[in-house]
Amino acid sequence: MRTAYSVETVRTAERELMARLPGGALMQRAAAGLAAACADLLGRVYGRRVVLLVGSGDNGGDALYAGARLARRGAGVAAVLLAPGHTHPGGLAALRAAGGTVAAPGAAEDLIDRADLVVDGIVGIGGSGGLRPGATPLAARAAGSRAAVVAVDLPSGVEADTGEVRGAAVRADLTVTFGTHKPALLVDPAREYAGTVRLVDIGLDLPSGAALEALQHADVAALLPRPAAESDKYRRGVVGIAAGSARYPGAAVLAVSGALRGGAGAVRYVGPAGQAVIARFPETLVSDRGPHRAGRVQAWVVGPGAGDDADTVAEVLAEDVPVLIDADGLRLADPGAVRARTAPTLMTPHAGEAAALLGVAREEVEEARLSSVRELAARYGATVLLKGSTTLVAAADGGPVRVNPTGTPWLATAGSGDVLSGLAGSLLAAGLPALDAGSVAAYLHGLAGRFASDGAPAGAHDVAEAIPEAWRDVRD
Repeated sequence: MRTAYSVETVRTAERELMARLPGGALMQRAAAGLAAACADLLGRVYGRRVVLLVGSGDNGGDALYAGARLARRGAGVAAVLLAPGHTHPGGLAALRAAGGTVAAPGAAEDLIDRADLVVDGIVGIGGSGGLRPGATPLAARAAGSRAAVVAVDLPSGVEADTGEVRGAAVRADLTVTFGTHKPALLVDPAREYAGTVRLVDIGLDLPSGAALEALQHADVAALLPRPAAESDKYRRGVVGIAAGSARYPGAAVLAVSGALRGGAGAVRYVGPAGQAVIARFPETLVSDRGPHRAGRVQAWVVGPGAGDDADTVAEVLAEDVPVLIDADGLRLADPGAVRARTAPTLMTPHAGEAAALLGVAREEVEEARLSSVRELAARYGATVLLKGSTTLVAAADGGPVRVNPTGTPWLATAGSGDVLSGLAGSLLAAGLPALDAGSVAAYLHGLAGRFASDGAPAGAHDVAEAIPEAWRDVRD
């Protein structure tokens, strides 16, 4: 599992480590890792042109010491000092001793145009509010040049703890981060600016309470439900799907398609799209008598394509089993009824739906995804899966937010969310807690999207059919 920690936690760990090390040792560790990453990216160091964009913080010192290492290997290294009176003195002396130079005023843009590599050491993890005016044109010049751009710890101009980008920021091809990931490296929109991320171990002793978690194959494999020898379809769990309408029967079919591949032993469908469901999936247990009379289930999915059927949503919310609320169900659900539930609740909005629930513009959710998912979870007392370019899953208790690392832009297609809802609901019925069900479903769904598209357009039904392949890939 990958983890990301807040700036405050990282700084505390750094202070504790520096107290045990000789002066400057921690910065030298970071600089060594940064220089190695730059050398790997360049391929051949001797004769290459490197430009350092150096601010006043420790990131500037890391860049200078790394530049000195590259200069000793034969690179031509020039430093552009954005805060000349506050440049790290030891790093600057090391660069000059290794043969590096300081760029003359006005020469920076020409140096960037001719560079093979630009190192962003402008602002550290404490920066906020975007780049300052003096740095903005240099960042833009680097982005438009032929040079590879390497960010030190995180791209300058992004918000380390939130992933927000509130102004101009550096766009990196590679970010070399130290000790641990920072939230901005995992959450959009800042993640887009980071490029490939390389983590350098500098010996930090970090606590167990991370700000973010990103599951990996081994974590997901450990959570996948597996039938035992004595299992039958009911012991494996039954998921109920209350979805679809005369206008949107396909939503019901797609939600059932995801549920059938999600680990539960049986799927019950309730709603007006029963004929369409049974024609496509004859193994589904179809009822038209409403949720209360559908038979026993271990979890419900309600809302995909439900139209204006508020009564069914209210009926499902009254059930004392885990409930997943999606799509129209989010609009129709009474907030008080959601908060009053004692059984687990998983809400799965996209940015537009989340904005409506929070009473803000969609752009506000997209620009502040992390704070939005946390606020929704706290406001509704539910686990919230916020769909999007980086899918986030937050529990109401304020613990670490899960960030989904799988997926593809081809998943932005009609019906894809219905498949995800069915899949997550099936995992709930199989016994996974809401946070795990949402996280595992998002992981498998994203992986299935990659397999289904393989670089080309794919429909939601293709994604559903690829879930078993994703499941096997994780398991094996």
